[in-house]
Formats: sequence, structure tokens, C-alpha cells
Amino acid sequence: MISRASLGRNAQTALRCQCHIKPNNRRNFAAAASGSFSYETGDASGIKFASRDLPGPTTHLAIVAKAGTRYQPFPGFSEGLRRYAFKSTYKRSALRITREAELLGSELLAYHTRENLVIGAKFLREDLPYFAELLGEVVSKTKYTRTSLDEDEWGYMLIVCPGHEFDEEVLRVMRLSEHALLANTAQMAITSAYGLAFHRGLGTPLHSTSSTPITKYLHEDSLEEFSKVAYARPNFAVVANGTNHTDLSKWMNEFFTDSPSSTPSDLPQLYIAPSKYHGGEERIAHDSGNNMVIAFPGSSAFTGGAYKPEVSVLATLLGGRSAIKWSSGFSLLSKITASHPHAHITTNHTTYSDAGLLSILISGNAGQIKEASAEVVKTLKAIASGSVKQEDIKKAIAAAKFKALDAGQTIEAGLELTGAGLVQGGKAFQIDEVGKSISGVTEDQVKNVAKSLLEGKATVSTIGDLHVLPFAEEIATALHIDSNPTTSNMTFAWKVSGLTFNRYLAVAARVVRRSLKEERRLQAERRGEMELRFAKWTNGKQGENKNLANANAAAMVEGAGQAQQ
Repeated sequence: MISRASLGRNAQTALRCQCHIKPNNRRNFAAAASGSFSYETGDASGIKFASRDLPGPTTHLAIVAKAGTRYQPFPGFSEGLRRYAFKSTYKRSALRITREAELLGSELLAYHTRENLVIGAKFLREDLPYFAELLGEVVSKTKYTRTSLDEDEWGYMLIVCPGHEFDEEVLRVMRLSEHALLANTAQMAITSAYGLAFHRGLGTPLHSTSSTPITKYLHEDSLEEFSKVAYARPNFAVVANGTNHTDLSKWMNEFFTDSPSSTPSDLPQLYIAPSKYHGGEERIAHDSGNNMVIAFPGSSAFTGGAYKPEVSVLATLLGGRSAIKWSSGFSLLSKITASHPHAHITTNHTTYSDAGLLSILISGNAGQIKEASAEVVKTLKAIASGSVKQEDIKKAIAAAKFKALDAGQTIEAGLELTGAGLVQGGKAFQIDEVGKSISGVTEDQVKNVAKSLLEGKATVSTIGDLHVLPFAEEIATALHIDSNPTTSNMTFAWKVSGLTFNRYLAVAARVVRRSLKEERRLQAERRGEMELRFAKWTNGKQGENKNLANANAAAMVEGAGQAQQ
């Protein structure tokens, strides 16, 4: 482990260098760099790693683990493991980690996606040994401590192990983040679409909700067990941008030797069932916004076995959101936005290791969403029939290639894509090959993929004012979905029967009493006996005194008879 003294000297040296920089017209980098955008891969004691030596004075190092919500065995495990990143280890406290990172002028990061858990850091090139050691500690030496009490010789309770991190910095923060999602109807619609499309696995929500019983499964011991599986050598990879491959290999062999060489068989295993597309429709009433998602099965990632570059071209051809300020744009769906200014349309194609989802999100005014959604389906039909101009498809191919290359050039996206490719299939994400595959897409491929999507089963998720927002069958008969969608705004049977809620409770209580055994039934019926009487006054004259219980029973029978008619 690097000593505090050497750490302090490095920080002071870096500070002095910054203070004595003289302005000039030359570009000075911390080390020589090749500038290649292709990753160089390697293996260090069973751990796959990749690096590309981009020019620049900084380095970005990350661990990409196969521990996203798709693979978690129980709810909340991926997010809980993410929250434990850079907490106390058996070598350093959380405070020391934070202070040392600040002294070196670095940034620590941790996030999770549906497939991956990413833990990394950005720092100066010369600080690679320190952060390689730190990430090695996060993987194999994190303390998942629990608060335990013991009694001393005088009978006083003592705190033996202060495990405040789980209660205060993990579980509490997770609960706070749940509230932020309650009013985000767009995120709710996307989460619903994923659940309809994939059910389990990729359909698992990215973040737990306030109604998810995470405390039933989530605690320090279970997270520690999950970390041993997620951080086993076959289940994670190390990716670096801005460092020499030889240097990375050296520190990998020194600091990543304590992680398990294989997945422990006696612990809960990762959920590794292959993705299967289902589709369907769900409608959720909400008064904070109107959103509608129309989704179809997409392509896998480039490193996956079901990669289809034409799906990315189709997503770009559809478009919706303009890249030019103060302009509606030139994509097919942007023309719909121009005629429906209170409806916003966004097309996204998200790829994973063995599947993908092409989703069209429409948000805004409920009435305009209804009109725009029908136009979206008409546009898909136009593409499938080949009535779209060849020039539009050429522009979409060029734009899709730019977006793919731009995303691959982005350090964060490149790290995750490369790490996921190494873990899933041992293949690194190579940006040049992605560009070539998109350039080879033809007009017929785009037309055929649009046709296949319309012939398959669609996913439609609607959130907002359900009185105005359309059903999928109202948009077009081309969308193949279930005729009986799941609706959280269902009409209760007692309302349909014409009963009030009080009468419904009385009927339900009577059914429960009659289902009891004889002795219990008599006791329950005696408790329900009512001696109250009432009389109806008409024109100042009192009517007949009636038993309230008998009158209620007669009214319920009469109401049930009218409902049947």
C-alpha cells in the first residue's frame, strides 16, 4: 500500500507543477501516447482488462462488473453494492479515501445500469498505481460492517462494531432516491415498457420504488455475499483510457490478486437467464404528466451475438428531437412534432449483451399525444412499405454512424461498452468496426426491419390522463398487443354492481362470517346483531319504525337486482 508520506509528496509535487505553469503555444502531455481509439486487451490471473493510450494528461480507470439489475438475485442488490463503493475497507477508512482522492485532484464515480455496475476514477496519469490499488481494495476488501452490541462487566451495553454505513449512507440514500422517481412520469413509462417487454432480467426496474420490500432481502451480510459473486474474476473487467498497456498490466497483477478466482457455489448466484421479448400494454393513471412509450425489440450491442446495425439506422431515421436549436429538425418524427407543438417525441435504441429495445417516447399534452401517436405508427408503416425517400435513409445512415462513433469516443460510454464486451463474450468494443458495420446498411435492410417490427408484438405503456390518452388498438391495428391490457385504473366490481363502499363492506363481512365454522359463525353473527331502529318522517308525520340492519339487507338485495338488469 502506498504510504501517506509518498501520497503527500505526490500531491505537493502536482500542486507545485500547476503553480509554475507558463503560458505557451505548445501542447505538453504527461506521457507519450499512441492516440489510437482501438483497445488493447489482456488477461491478468483470470481478470480481463483493456486499455487505449489516448493523448492527454489524465487517465480514466474503471471496473465494469456483471452486477446490474438484470443479474441481481434480489431487489436492491445492485444499487446497494453501488452505494458501498469507496466506503471503508480493511486498509482505509471512508474519510481517508475521500481525503486522499481530494489531495490528488481526482474524481471518484460509481453507477449501475441494467447490466453493469461501474466503479471508477479520473486522475492524473502519474497517479495510476494509487488508484489501481484503491479499486483493488473496493473489489476485495470493502467492509460490510454491522452494528453489534455487547454487555460489559457492569451491565452496560457497548457498541462493539459501529456499522453505521449501511443504515445511514446506503439504505437511507436509496430510500431518498425512491421519492425522486415518484413524480418522474417519463421514467415510470420507460420502466413499465421494460417490464412489459422483458418481464424478468432486463425488465427489472433500474431503481427500486417505495413499495419494493428491499429491507426483506437487503442487509450487510447479503450484500457481502453478493459482492463475492459480482467481484469474482470471471464476472468483472478493468478498462482504462489514457494509460500505457504495459503499466496497467503490471498494476493489475499486483493489486487484483485477492478477488475470488471463481464464483462461490454456496452463495446466491447471478440471474443469467437469456433475454426473451414478450410485449404487451399497460396503462397507469397519474396527474403529474402524460407520457406514452411505443417500443419494439431491438438489436444487441456490437459485442453481442444479435447485433443489427440497421436498427440503429431506423432509430435515427425516426428521430424526433432536433439537434439544431430553434428548429424542429429534419427527421421523420420531427415533422410530427412541428404539427403538434405540445407533444415531444424522442426515439432511443438501447442495446444490451443479447437484446435491445427500440423505444419511442411521446410526452406533453394528452390530446396531442393521442394524435401524434397515430402519426408515429403511420410513419413506421411508410418506412416498411418503402415510401420513404432514399435521401432520407442516406442521411439517417450518416447520422447513425456519427452518433455511434461519437458515443464510442466518449470515455464513459467506451469504458462500459468495452468492459461489458470483455465480461460477456471476451470481445472488446472497437469503434472502427462499429462505424464500418453501420456504413454497410442498405435501404432494403431498413425497410425489412421496420416491417418485421410491425409484424411482431409491440410494447405500449401509457401514463397520465387515461380518459384522453389512447389505447394501443385505437392508434392502429398494426400494433399487435393483448386485447385486455393491464390497467392500474381498473373499475372496482362493487362500483359496477351499484353498491356504495359501506354496503360493499357489509356484504364482504357477511360472506366472511358465513364461511366460518358453526361455533365461530354464531359468535360472529351475534357481534353483528344491530338493535338500532329508524323512522322516516314525511310532511311532519313519523313513519313506521324499522330495524336498520334489515333495511340495509333489503336495500342491498334491491340494488343487486337492479345491477343485474
